[in-house]
Amino acid sequence: MNPAIVTARPGAPRFPAEELRRFGHSLLCGSGLAEDRAGDVVEVLLEGDLLGHTTHGFALLPPYLRALKEGTMEQHGEPQVIADHGAALTWDGRYLPGPWLVRRAIHEAGNRLSKHPVVTIVIRRSHHIGCLQAYLKPVTDADRFILLTCSDPQSRTVTPHGGASPRYSPNPLAVGIPTGGLPILIDISMSSTANGTCQRLAAAGERLPGPWLVDREGQPTDHPRVLFNNRGGAILPLGGMDLGYKGFALGLFVEALTNALGGHGRADGEARWGASVFLQIIDPEGFGGREAFLRETGFFAQFCAETPVPAGKPPVRLPGQAALARRADQLARGVLLHPTILPALMPWAEAFGVKPPPGI
Repeated sequence: MNPAIVTARPGAPRFPAEELRRFGHSLLCGSGLAEDRAGDVVEVLLEGDLLGHTTHGFALLPPYLRALKEGTMEQHGEPQVIADHGAALTWDGRYLPGPWLVRRAIHEAGNRLSKHPVVTIVIRRSHHIGCLQAYLKPVTDADRFILLTCSDPQSRTVTPHGGASPRYSPNPLAVGIPTGGLPILIDISMSSTANGTCQRLAAAGERLPGPWLVDREGQPTDHPRVLFNNRGGAILPLGGMDLGYKGFALGLFVEALTNALGGHGRADGEARWGASVFLQIIDPEGFGGREAFLRETGFFAQFCAETPVPAGKPPVRLPGQAALARRADQLARGVLLHPTILPALMPWAEAFGVKPPPGI
């Protein structure tokens, strides 16, 4: 069970998605963000909760609001174009809101696909971009393939394989693959777990489902407290103690795509919370053709889903299948928020005179 997923508890309130959107939008506008930028931010965060990524949905609103108040997330201005070669574009995001920047980049890439079958956009010095899976569905709905990944050059929580000290960030990688039916929506970190999950469990005095961390001596542990208050622990790469060399290799891959291609990263001694972003959108029509692409992806998705399983076990589940089911359920019956989220937002609501969302 993913600790970030909220399951229904007896009597747990649900909130209409549209009311949550209104609430979050009002808080962001109250913090000085323009309406269109606030709209992009809140829609990405809401989509994170709808898909079940509760550490990367409305849970991010309090730190975002704090960043706006402190000026570490910029409210005004435009990204600076560092390089533009038509099919390859680099922006300096100037720490503008990450969801707004990424949505804008996806729109720009979509416009350029009429001339280039592959468009790649790299953004350096973006602010935090939220849940990566939240960006995928609109692209796959247009029968386009999307690759999105990011790193945080100031964050050091993951250790290289064999190490006992943190050196880089969890480095999530998201891929959206259209199939002609339900899309495949991949969103995985190159680490054994995410920072947000560890923060939530540490605050609650709880443990991880397995020994996904190491303490300062390099011993595996399931207690997230080793990451905080100068305890010197680290998150293991994806694959853990045995196969973490694979996750470490993929983490290096993400670092090259994001910080290195963007020309700004860890070598600069970055101390500001943010993201280096790599976005690539591919139009299958420019290769073997869109129909042939969907025929192959649709066939293979179905072929995998029909794989025989051991007696009594559930059927094979494709990436994104459970998230899309949660999304449909929560749009119909209301959104389940983690119980810590609304209390953390109430001081901001009181400060800006914003009514909290009514529960169902």
